[in-house]
Amino acid sequence: MSEAAATAGEDTTRSAGFGRLFRNGTLVTGLAILGVMVFVAVFADLIAPHDAFRANPIARYLPPLSPGYLLGTDELGRDILSRLIYGARLALLVAVVPTVIALVIGGAVGLFAGYAGGVWDSIVMRIFDVMFAFPGILLALGISAALGPGLSSMIIAMIVVTIPAFGRIVRGVVLGVKEELYVEAATALGYGHLRIALRHVLPNVLAPVLIYGTLQTGRNVILAASLSFLGLGPQPPTPDWGQMLGGGRMALATAAHVATIPGIAIALLAIGFNLLGDAARDLLDPRMKRDRD
Repeated sequence: MSEAAATAGEDTTRSAGFGRLFRNGTLVTGLAILGVMVFVAVFADLIAPHDAFRANPIARYLPPLSPGYLLGTDELGRDILSRLIYGARLALLVAVVPTVIALVIGGAVGLFAGYAGGVWDSIVMRIFDVMFAFPGILLALGISAALGPGLSSMIIAMIVVTIPAFGRIVRGVVLGVKEELYVEAATALGYGHLRIALRHVLPNVLAPVLIYGTLQTGRNVILAASLSFLGLGPQPPTPDWGQMLGGGRMALATAAHVATIPGIAIALLAIGFNLLGDAARDLLDPRMKRDRD
């Protein structure tokens, strides 16, 4: 086969692969939602029509579609749309950063426990069992309350709550992978444990961890909003969707839009990450898609 024919074949295969990706409605929808959120967060300074921090007591609780205020105003007369736009930055931050840090720490602990086995595996699993004994939201509430309200306290609490899940998933995959013939062959050839763990075991762990990580990011959106709603997240006047939701709960009867609009934004962001995780599961584990079809 000529070089030109081989290149054409590779281009055709690549085009077919991209075509399958864009035919996946779940993936396209999830990426569209997250793309809009990221765009809004990055260009908030250019998009926001008003100062997100400026209060205007005269314009309190204006309804949506009021002149100059597309989504209305809150209890202090601040523009809800502007606060929503700036709040997207914080929403993405508290969703992604704790997930990534917990993935790295929990993945490393799970890889070590699963590969080492024995007493180390038992110790790590018992610690995780103790943490799993508490509902995640209650454990996060306890940690946040102990550290005091604030963004850093909330992120630490979310990391601690999320670590055991990543650790257990990685450990379970490692227990199966380390019994494979290619791992036994690497051991017989005299390769060191660190090389085997990183070069032969770790690559097989990445797919399930990435799938779970994407889904966990969606859960972290809800967890962060819950902590902020209870006053344990970023403090006023920082634009935060959970805080906006909590601030509007007292006016549900007279100005329901103050709480409803940030609630919809929180749900959309969580749905975007969940759709992306669902599509990643289909792409990285074709058996799941066949079973559903």
